[in-house]
Amino acid sequence: MANETQKVGTIHFPFPFTPYSIQEDFMAELYRVLEAGKIGIFESPTGTGKSLSLICGALSWLRDFEQKKREEEARLLETGTGPLHDEKDESLCLSSSCEGAAATPRPAGEPAWVTQFVQKKEERDLVDRLKAEQARRKQREERLQQLQHRARFKYAARRLRQEEEETEHLLRLSREMLETGPGAERPEQLESGEEELVLAEYENRGGSATLPQARIYYCSRTHSQLAQFVHEVKKSPFGKDVRLVSLGSRQNLCVNEDVKSLGSVQLINDRCVDMQRSRHEKKKGAEEERPKRRRQEKQAACPFYNHEQMGLLRDEALAEVKDIEQLLALGKEARACPYYGSRLAIPAAQLVVLPYQMLLHAATRQAAGIRLQEQVVIIDEAHNLIDTITGMHSVEVSGSQVAPLLNVHWLLLRKRLKAKNLMYLKQILYLLEKFVAVLGGNIKQNPNTQSLSQTGTELKTINDFLFQSQIDNINLFKVQRYCEKSMISRKLFGFTERYGAVLSSREQPKLAGFQQFLQSLQPRTTEAPADPADESQASAPRPASPLMHIEGFLAALTTANQDGRVILSRQGSLSQSTLKFLLLNPAVHFAQVVKECRAVVIAGGTMQPVSDFRQQLLACAGVEAERVVEFSCGHVIPPDNILPLVICSGISNQPLEFTFQKRELPQMMDEAGRILCNLCSVVPGGVVCFFPSYEYLRQVHGHWEKGGLLGRLAARKKIFQEPKSTHQVEQVLLAYSRCIQACGQERGGVTGALLLSVVGGKMSEGINFSDNLGRCVVMVGMPFPNIRSPELQEKMAYLDQTLPRAPGQAPPGKNLVENLCMKAVNQSIGRAIRHQKDFASIVLLDQRYARPPVLAKLPAWIRARVEVKATFGPAIAAVQKFHREKSASS
Repeated sequence: MANETQKVGTIHFPFPFTPYSIQEDFMAELYRVLEAGKIGIFESPTGTGKSLSLICGALSWLRDFEQKKREEEARLLETGTGPLHDEKDESLCLSSSCEGAAATPRPAGEPAWVTQFVQKKEERDLVDRLKAEQARRKQREERLQQLQHRARFKYAARRLRQEEEETEHLLRLSREMLETGPGAERPEQLESGEEELVLAEYENRGGSATLPQARIYYCSRTHSQLAQFVHEVKKSPFGKDVRLVSLGSRQNLCVNEDVKSLGSVQLINDRCVDMQRSRHEKKKGAEEERPKRRRQEKQAACPFYNHEQMGLLRDEALAEVKDIEQLLALGKEARACPYYGSRLAIPAAQLVVLPYQMLLHAATRQAAGIRLQEQVVIIDEAHNLIDTITGMHSVEVSGSQVAPLLNVHWLLLRKRLKAKNLMYLKQILYLLEKFVAVLGGNIKQNPNTQSLSQTGTELKTINDFLFQSQIDNINLFKVQRYCEKSMISRKLFGFTERYGAVLSSREQPKLAGFQQFLQSLQPRTTEAPADPADESQASAPRPASPLMHIEGFLAALTTANQDGRVILSRQGSLSQSTLKFLLLNPAVHFAQVVKECRAVVIAGGTMQPVSDFRQQLLACAGVEAERVVEFSCGHVIPPDNILPLVICSGISNQPLEFTFQKRELPQMMDEAGRILCNLCSVVPGGVVCFFPSYEYLRQVHGHWEKGGLLGRLAARKKIFQEPKSTHQVEQVLLAYSRCIQACGQERGGVTGALLLSVVGGKMSEGINFSDNLGRCVVMVGMPFPNIRSPELQEKMAYLDQTLPRAPGQAPPGKNLVENLCMKAVNQSIGRAIRHQKDFASIVLLDQRYARPPVLAKLPAWIRARVEVKATFGPAIAAVQKFHREKSASS
């Protein structure tokens, strides 16, 4: 359909078709949030065109912002004087350099002519910088325009590659002649760090080094969601003009098969960095020359790390919108690294698409070259944002990882080390010994066979753990910096790769302990899981050095005492025991994002309840309540296309309350089965039934099988069950879909399919049960998290102590538990309604859903239609009438 321009107020929003009214409201509110520099929490149900609303709303704002910037630049270049931004519109301040030029404080008592002279000079300097910036931008735009109108990239890349190979061949011949001839000299090498400077200089040519442009960073959870978003950008009116670059990890973007075959993310990262550094290393003497040559042969400079080729890849990525897969294919074709090539494109990009783990982790963000000052960040699919930040910064190490590292003392005895290195390595050894001791282990015994006299779980504050472990006298900040700068974990792993398999038989008796250490660090596939059916995990990535986990744990221990806890879990043996750092305050890592960015948008299909975002994430990050804006829209479906019911009692008038204490009672499981049988009799197509856990689903399934209920269900719907292994999900969904389609074409006893699923499982998020695939969603009980969990108990206590209790409301800790439950419910029931003409019934089997505080946490478009049925008779009658009428009208 042809693109249309919608005018909302005074703002024009290009759109690929006539938008829904809720999309117009969404775009207008998004525009206001970006313009005013606020934090927006946006909720738009799946099927309402949220992605297009985000794209067209945000890029319309960026279009207008850049237009204002160009007009202000033109005015300054025309007059040559005046401040860069209007006092009435502070949003046009373009950089810190502009702020300095606009108003530089002068010493008191300075003559007026001096002040005027300095001000005039600053204005002239600013105009000169603007002219240079304008020339660079014009040159870049002309280059990109040429690329957009011709498809010469692959031929240019191939020609340059051929020339490079010929040049390399000639240089190799010349080098061989020089080395064999008299007075042979070694070719000059770049000093360590020089190439990084070359790369930085090259990067500045692609963007603006003086006036950084406004840029939108769009984040989502998975690469598939990002690819879907990029596809939506292509279809939008901005698809042909926007400069977009997709970022990913080395694991996703590496085109060097030797590096990619390492499997582990950490090993791929380390090998990539080593290959960049290997070209800078200088020989330090004849004694080290032979082993160093062997290492360089194994870790030679990456052939894909070529500046000219990466520059072409950068230009091609900016000239036409590409997702990760297309960028990867382009890198293989051009023999250019997509990982570094995409980073080169950031300065000139308008829209940067990346996984939100890359943006939310400060070290990863810095390594990717992402600068957030005065930029816009949009975090989509943000319903589990708090859990993601918490998980990224929580670290667990086991006794099997700590104990083998103690054998590193051999390195201290055999290697000649500088005093500073020796000091830090001894401190690391001391820390490892204390970690083993605090778990109750003995450093002189095998961790796998070493039984612990005391078992159980302890939870400590960070300071208490440091004192109990007797490591409070160690400066962990300095140890952490040493590990980062020395790259000790990478060097240890490299050592094991080179020497682990070549120890002579003469050394083996005295180095038995060290050999065990080397073997523990060697890459290998993990043991097969206990469940033989889960083949997807049988070929798990090879682990990196255990010291990498220790480094993460040491970094976590530098967190403020009130923001984290350490959990000591002592199991049967030392190898099974663990030390875990639990982050309690995710806001400490989100604060920098909201502080640096111009505006932040947190969006999702089901964001209710939003109190968690306001309190745990934004208020604790220091965001004023006035800066936070909430927007929630209804669904595009007609109100009568959904029938949400709360059923309080079953067929035999048994009260439905699937609490942890009651849900395993036979009468409760029977009641759930009889209700499901009745629903399957009146609902056409597919029925998806969610249970609180895999274990409870297994118990109910077994009970129904023994009592004959499973056979009665199978007579109405063919039964499918959610698999535990990820690789079987697609297979089950395909069979489920084919069954429903076949039943729709045939007339018989079986009217569709029943899918038994788990809340928080593989079917509860990201799966599309549209139309006949999900005519009814059933929720058995309320999926409360395990309140006995030490982590959850500590989090509840932390919130009770930190957050104020609102009058008439539950304590923050109890509210957290209920919010976690309802977020899971909202995600699950949102699988059904997927587009404007879709319809479905939603059945909540538990009388606790009827409580007003619980109903208030359902999405607004569902909450407005909820009917509470005290008994089962009226409920099944309403479901039967709803589906009879909808099936007749469709």
